[in-house]
Amino acid sequence: MSIQAQNHNEKPLYIKISEQDNVVIVVNAGGLPKGSVFECGLELKEYIPQGHKVALTDLQQEEPIVRYGEVIGYAMSPISKGSWIEESLVRLPTPPRLEELQVANRVPEPLPPLDGYTFEGYLNKDGSVGTKNILGITTSVQCVVGVLEHAVKLIKEKLLPKYPNVEDVVALTHNYGCGVAIQAPDAVIPIRTIQNIAVNPNFGGEILVVGLGCEKLVPDRLIPDGDTSKLVTLQDHYGFSSMIESILNQAEERLAALNLRKRVTCPASALVVGLQCGGSDAFSGVTANPAVGYAADLLVRAGATVMFSEVTEVRDAVHLLTPRAVDESVGQALIREMAWYDRYLQQGQADRSANPTPGNKKGGLANIVEKSLGSIVKSGSSPISGVLSPGEKATQKGLLFAATPASDFVCGTLQLAAGVNMQVFTTGRGTPYGLAVVPVIKVSTRSALMEQWHDLIDINAGTIATGEATIEEVGWDIFRMILDVASGKKQTWADRWGLHNDLCLFNPAPVT
Repeated sequence: MSIQAQNHNEKPLYIKISEQDNVVIVVNAGGLPKGSVFECGLELKEYIPQGHKVALTDLQQEEPIVRYGEVIGYAMSPISKGSWIEESLVRLPTPPRLEELQVANRVPEPLPPLDGYTFEGYLNKDGSVGTKNILGITTSVQCVVGVLEHAVKLIKEKLLPKYPNVEDVVALTHNYGCGVAIQAPDAVIPIRTIQNIAVNPNFGGEILVVGLGCEKLVPDRLIPDGDTSKLVTLQDHYGFSSMIESILNQAEERLAALNLRKRVTCPASALVVGLQCGGSDAFSGVTANPAVGYAADLLVRAGATVMFSEVTEVRDAVHLLTPRAVDESVGQALIREMAWYDRYLQQGQADRSANPTPGNKKGGLANIVEKSLGSIVKSGSSPISGVLSPGEKATQKGLLFAATPASDFVCGTLQLAAGVNMQVFTTGRGTPYGLAVVPVIKVSTRSALMEQWHDLIDINAGTIATGEATIEEVGWDIFRMILDVASGKKQTWADRWGLHNDLCLFNPAPVT
């Protein structure tokens, strides 16, 4: 990656990723006017917004447009050197053919172990470790949500103050459970998602289930150990007050148990970290995501579990990932998830051009290919040791691909089911996204976003674009903050303000 400028406060600044690239992106906040000249002599033919692409050479119609050393599209018409390559000028290329992918033929050598790093977490009986101490109350059906929300309000007001070691009470509500084809093959996805969220390490095994009594998703299926004392069935009660009293009694019993939990020193290998991006821009793949990828490598070296996701933001760059699969079976599992999602989109008469969003395009991303190439660098450089289907729980260490849609909220929900106890989220356009169950560290791609959202962004990776910091330096900052937040020594802005999005189940099965 090369940066062109002497003084980024005064001179035009661009970033070029690879020697093969025939485009660069403008770094200067506010963009650059027509006539701006870079040190290399490149002169802009028109105003170019920040993060948008400039042609380094004259491009003929149908000539490849190259960024990250990869073809991101083809010129729809001739484009002059120094001109703005606006997204309407870029024809989307075909995706990599899954049957032609190379698998496990360039497996990276494992990096040296990173020993001695620890955090203060909550050790559970099953060996998992929490980064928070929360009472979770899950539901078997959407019908009970109103009653549970009323009960949670009372629990927080009357009970929680009596148990100071418990951080919060979280209602795990959703829109599933009835009016659905419960026996359809794809129904396994939302069901196992609900089941696995209930055993997230931050709940300490003290989950409570609230059901109605006539739903298709029988509440007993959601009790991790089959202990029916952890279940409140509303149709078994006489009146609303009896329902609330039962929920509060059950909650207090679990609050008392959770209050006994204490933080203890745990190895960094106990971390399960989810990686995600939202509100991405053209800087995502050169600042925040590479820094997160560096931190991911540090975590893997420390023995932790790290997962990246978002199938539609991997599909067009999957040819760069399957060679990193640790073996043939992992590579084929990755291909299997890509193929499953291709079919899912086809059934809905949608295609990959539905991603990116208008905001992504405003931030300089021309299409899903460019977005994918920037997204996958969150995975760092470690071998891919496993693949999870949607809603599955991680059972191994190392770098995993957890298949999810790209939707922030659906991805976050599925990563909770996979067992994350921490999440790192990169953003270029900005989003107040948060999860109640686990801490979410927000990393900005641009310094301008950090300045604008100084009390929402936790780490600024925009300094990489201006040459003030390296990818490695910011990567270490992220790694150290993960340990501090996991230990309760630091609080993310999302947790400080209580910014938490609702769970959003992925249900590809029919609704009846």
